[in-house]
Amino acid sequence: MLEPLLVPAVNRLLRTNSWALDKLKPHAGKTLAVDCPPLALQFQIATNGELVRAEPGANADAVIGLTPGVLMRLAARDPTARNETVVKGDVELTGAIDFLWRHLEWDYEEDLSRVFGDIAAHRMASGFRALDRWGRTAFIDIGRAAAEYAAYESPVIASPEALDEFVRAVDEVRDAVERLEKRIHMLTRSHAPAS
Repeated sequence: MLEPLLVPAVNRLLRTNSWALDKLKPHAGKTLAVDCPPLALQFQIATNGELVRAEPGANADAVIGLTPGVLMRLAARDPTARNETVVKGDVELTGAIDFLWRHLEWDYEEDLSRVFGDIAAHRMASGFRALDRWGRTAFIDIGRAAAEYAAYESPVIASPEALDEFVRAVDEVRDAVERLEKRIHMLTRSHAPAS
């Protein structure tokens, strides 16, 4: 269903990075399935390295399984999201796909310039980059704020200062117990009957 829309876009990206086509050519004829419920996509690799729609019901040489949430995180280039994908089948093909995912870059400014012109495309791309930087910074700041709230405002977790104070108190109690044990030992020895 989505293959007719995705295949031209992916092939355009592959053609702008010709090294990527060379990476896929050795896998010509193989079928790759992407299982992201409720979607199930199947692609076949052509002899030139581009993708084509796979025949319905074709057996996949490799399957990449993920959830829509993981797909969104992958699109946002979250490096930890790759750990949550399930990969089965041809190891060399999935390795090539993973390599492409990590190294392919979309020059969206170039594509925008064809539609809107160079100046407008440059301004839009600058805006996208600023928005991306802001989003990443905001995400980090929200995480820090949540950690500070959990440690100081609503003590769900202990702050570093509280942990240091607790450790000092435990050390003091341990030292006091050791002193008390020594005193008890000395007292019991001094009151023991001589044999």
